[in-house]
Amino acid sequence: MKILALDSTAKTSTVAILENDSLLGLFSANIKNTHSETLLPMIKSLLESLRLTNEDIDAYAVSEGPGSFTGVRIGASTIKGLAFARNKACVGVSTIEALAENLEGFSGIICPIMNARRGQVYTGAFLDGNRIIDDCCMLLEDLIPELEKYNKPIYFCGDGYDLILDKEIKNKMQTPQLLIYQNAYSVGKLAYNKIIKNEVTDDTSLRVEYLRKAQAEREREERLKNNE
Repeated sequence: MKILALDSTAKTSTVAILENDSLLGLFSANIKNTHSETLLPMIKSLLESLRLTNEDIDAYAVSEGPGSFTGVRIGASTIKGLAFARNKACVGVSTIEALAENLEGFSGIICPIMNARRGQVYTGAFLDGNRIIDDCCMLLEDLIPELEKYNKPIYFCGDGYDLILDKEIKNKMQTPQLLIYQNAYSVGKLAYNKIIKNEVTDDTSLRVEYLRKAQAEREREERLKNNE
């Protein structure tokens, strides 16, 4: 089974093609261009490099969020477009789980953090592969003591990694550079696990997860509250 996976939930644009859970090819870029400009050319180049076409793809996977509202929507829309009317499986996976998958096999706490602005991060945490914090949006200052109480090595990853570099955190470990940012291979591996359990959907039913309302919605609600 060939799986095309992508992640555009943060600055990184990343696309992978897998044969089951084995990597065939991976393109990733950390550049300022918008995902709408980079994803399709990357997919086209990767398919051509592997001498494949979209017709050879059996399933599609995407990081469903949390993350940048625009990035999450672009990723899901791209997958929906590729899968449209092809009757192929579509799978959404948690951005947080996919980031944690980058550090599979590491001992201790794996804690992805994505910058959600205003001192908040999208996060979740795993201790030796087991969930200890569900995907959520919380203040970084509240997250750190929650992690420290386990007295275990803590590995951070995600586009919020810079937020913890200058902070004194008990048992904070250094994460290898290549494992910090989004990686479509991790998305594809998680998707394959869902596929073999038949936890799939289609291009019409594929949904995303923001974890909180968009800034415009929050500001509108605040204005209405003040007017009252």
